[in-house]
Amino acid sequence: MRTTTGTTAANETPASATGRLSWPPIIALSLGYFLVMLDVTVVTVAVPVIRDAVGAGASATAWIVDGYSAVFGGLLLLGGGFGDRLGHRKVFLTGLGVFTLASAACALATTPAALIAGRLAQGAGAALLVPTSLALLTAAHPTAAVRAKALGVWAGVSGVAFAAGPLVGGLLVAGLSWRAAFWINVPVALLAARLTLAHVPSPAGRAGARGLDPLGQALGIVGVLAPAAVLNEAGAQGWTSPVVLGTGALGAAALVLFVLVERRTEARGLAEKPPLLPLSLFRSPGFSPTIAVGVLLNLGYYGMLYLSTLYLQNERGHGAPATGLALLPTVCMALVAAPLSGRLTARHGPYAPMTGALLLGAAGFTGWLLAGPDTPYWVLLPALVATGLATPSTVLAATAAVAEAAPAENAGVASAVFNVARQIGNSLGVALFASLVAGRDLVSGLHISALVASAAFFTAALLALSCRRRAKARPAS
Repeated sequence: MRTTTGTTAANETPASATGRLSWPPIIALSLGYFLVMLDVTVVTVAVPVIRDAVGAGASATAWIVDGYSAVFGGLLLLGGGFGDRLGHRKVFLTGLGVFTLASAACALATTPAALIAGRLAQGAGAALLVPTSLALLTAAHPTAAVRAKALGVWAGVSGVAFAAGPLVGGLLVAGLSWRAAFWINVPVALLAARLTLAHVPSPAGRAGARGLDPLGQALGIVGVLAPAAVLNEAGAQGWTSPVVLGTGALGAAALVLFVLVERRTEARGLAEKPPLLPLSLFRSPGFSPTIAVGVLLNLGYYGMLYLSTLYLQNERGHGAPATGLALLPTVCMALVAAPLSGRLTARHGPYAPMTGALLLGAAGFTGWLLAGPDTPYWVLLPALVATGLATPSTVLAATAAVAEAAPAENAGVASAVFNVARQIGNSLGVALFASLVAGRDLVSGLHISALVASAAFFTAALLALSCRRRAKARPAS
C-alpha cells in the first residue's frame, strides 16, 4: 500500500475507494504528457524560420527536429527504470524540471549547437516524464474500469497536443516568434509541478533502488540513438557514407549485446542490480503483440502525417498556419476518440476496441488514393477523420493492454517499452515514406505510402484480434 504526504492523502481515497475518476492527479499528469507530445511536432512548421534565425545547415536542422524524439526514445527505458526503483513522483518532478530548463535554453539559443543541446535535453526530460506519468495514473486508479477511463483522458490530451503542434507552432511563429514555441512550455510545466506536489501521492520507497544496470543503460541508449543518427545523417551524407554505415553497425551490435546482457542479468536474479528491461515481460500474454502494434501504428499514422504536411505545403501551396488548420480535423478527433475508447475498453477489454480502431484506420488511409494536385479538400476529409479517430483510440486501448500485461513492479518499464516502440515506428515511418517520394512525384509517392500505411494498420488489427481470441480462450484452458 502506498504512503502519502499530508497534502495528498485525501486524494488517494476517492479513486481507490469509490471507483470514481480522481481529477486532480489526471490533470497534473496529463499536463506533463501534453508538453512532451506538443514538442514532438511544434517545431515542424517553424523549421524554415528557425533554420534561418540560427544559421543551421541540413544536418543541424535534422537534429533540431528529430534530436528531441531520438533522445526521448533512447532514454525511455532509463526513465521507466528510474521510476520503478527511485519513486515515480520523484522522477516525474525531476523530468518536469529538466524539461522546463531545457525549454528555456531552446528559447534563448542563438546558435545551432545551443539549440540542438536544448532539444536533446528536452528529450531527456520527456523520457523521465512519460513512463512515470502513466505509472502514477495507474496507481491512482487501481480499478481496471476506472483506470481505462482515466487513460482515455490522459491519451486524449496527449493526442491533441501531438497533433496540435503544427497549428500552435504556425500561429506562434506568425504572431510572435519561433522562440515563443519554447517559452510556452515554462508556465505549463510549473503549473504541472505545483499540481503534482499538491495532488499526486508520493509512493513508498522501493527496496530495489540500489542498482540501475549501467551496462544495460549504455547499450540500450546506443542501440536506440544510433538508428536515429543514421536517419538524420543519411540525408546529408548519403546511405553509403562511412559515418552512416559505421553508426548503423554500432547500433545493431549494441542492441544484440543489450539483449544478451539483460538476459544474463535477469537470469542471475540480482536484487541489487535488476535488469533495465526484464525480458520476461515479453512472455506476458498480449505484451509482445501490443508492442508490435505500437510500431505499426506510428509507422503508418505519423509517416502519413509527415507526407500530408508535405502535400499540403509543397503540392497545394499552403503556408504553415493554413497547413495546421487543414490538419485540424485529424488532430481534434483525439478529443472524441480517446474518451470513447476508454469507455469501450472499460466495458469490453482492450483488444476489441483496438481491432475495430485499426480496421477503421486501414480503411481511412485508402482515402489518400484520391489525392491529386487539385483534389478538393472535402474529398480528403473522410481520410483525415477516420485515421484521426483510429490512432488515439488504438493508443488508449494498447496502453491499457500493456498496463494489464505487466506486473505492478514493472509498470514504468512496460510503459517505456511501449513508447519506445512507438518512437521507433515514428522514425521508420518518416524515413520509409520520405524514401518512397524520393525520385518520383509527390502524389504518386503519397499513394504508395497510403497503401503501406493501410497494410501496417491491417496487420496490427490482426495482431490485436489474435490477442482477443487468446484472452477469451484463456479462462477455459
